[in-house]
Amino acid sequence: MVETPDTGRDDAKPRSAGMSLSAPEARAWFAREVLPLETILIQFLRRNWRDQSEIEDLLQEVYARVFEAARAEAPAAPKAFVFATARNLLINRVRQQQIVAIESVADLEKLGVAQDAPGPERSVAAREELRLLQSALDRLAPRCREALVLRRVEGLSRREIAGRMGIGEGTVKDYLALAVNALSDMLYRETPDLGRGR
Repeated sequence: MVETPDTGRDDAKPRSAGMSLSAPEARAWFAREVLPLETILIQFLRRNWRDQSEIEDLLQEVYARVFEAARAEAPAAPKAFVFATARNLLINRVRQQQIVAIESVADLEKLGVAQDAPGPERSVAAREELRLLQSALDRLAPRCREALVLRRVEGLSRREIAGRMGIGEGTVKDYLALAVNALSDMLYRETPDLGRGR
């Protein structure tokens, strides 16, 4: 966690969003707006990054980037800014991991640089997989399908899904389990229990 020393100015008014901040103002802003988000920020990083041993380093990098950006200009929506910063950091890390040093590849054709689009066989296979998945989704019970789409497509938590669907979190969990099992059965040609009674 980033240490933020007390500025000793409890009566100081925070500046408006969009203004640059002095170092003491930035520390006060950071302690007030960013540090309370630490728990959900760590959860976000854990959900979206495979190597759990890097979570603390990622957290510190997010904090450093947010603090430096706030010094230049205080964001109008701190929470959204913090999570956008975290998302962009993760995207950059993934891109860095996918880079192959040119010196390590003797034959540049092995990199597949010239192939911008998938070949026709791959495109046909991908379209067929999407068609099968859509067909399987269409065969799910409506509530199971709705819960699955909210979770896997829209990325909502079980609590958010429960609120949107007007049901308990336990029921959401059951719907998701039924949907995943039924999809698995349908896609692998076994006899599915579609959960239609729910």
